[in-house]
Amino acid sequence: MSFALSVLFAANIMAQNVPTAKQIIDNYITALGGKQKLESVKTLSMKNTISVMGMDMEGKTVKKDNKFKSTQTMMGQEMVQMFDGEKGYANQMGQKIDFPADQVAKLKSSKIIEALGMDPAKIKTVEKKQMDGKDYYLLASDETKSYFDVKTGLLEKSEGEKGTMTITKYTDVEGIKFPEEMTLNAAGQEIKIKNSDIKINQPVSDDEFK
Repeated sequence: MSFALSVLFAANIMAQNVPTAKQIIDNYITALGGKQKLESVKTLSMKNTISVMGMDMEGKTVKKDNKFKSTQTMMGQEMVQMFDGEKGYANQMGQKIDFPADQVAKLKSSKIIEALGMDPAKIKTVEKKQMDGKDYYLLASDETKSYFDVKTGLLEKSEGEKGTMTITKYTDVEGIKFPEEMTLNAAGQEIKIKNSDIKINQPVSDDEFK
């Protein structure tokens, strides 16, 4: 009985040591550079290299407010995803597909720095997990599972219906950390993504999103 009580006591202590979802998200925002710095970003542009099945796609992503445009080129073919703040589409191999209503609704409320759009109220469970010898805080919602490094506070892994994204390297741009190297495992394929030439608060015309 005394042993069982001591185990229960230890379990309660461990549970008390796990922060709330809000604390974990706030720590993540602080680790990225702080809320004030992140909110000061009004435009963002970067180059992207996507490697899959031995082939590389070169591209560029531009964001302004809740607008974005992502262009990728491979073997002379251009693929575009664009959202103008009200509507959006994907154009691949000459086929244009409008974004569905649920995706549009999410994009309308999106932030340039995605961490600022994380809502603690949507988190269903908070756990402390150990993987590969490291401790993580796991936040689970109905749509995603997000793993934050306990030591750094940074997001390292995200699991959702489209696959698993692992951030392997961050880079610092004007005091703000951005993912530089990532691996996406989706539909049995491993896709490597590298961001470079990251620029913030450069002039971006609304014509970019037409």
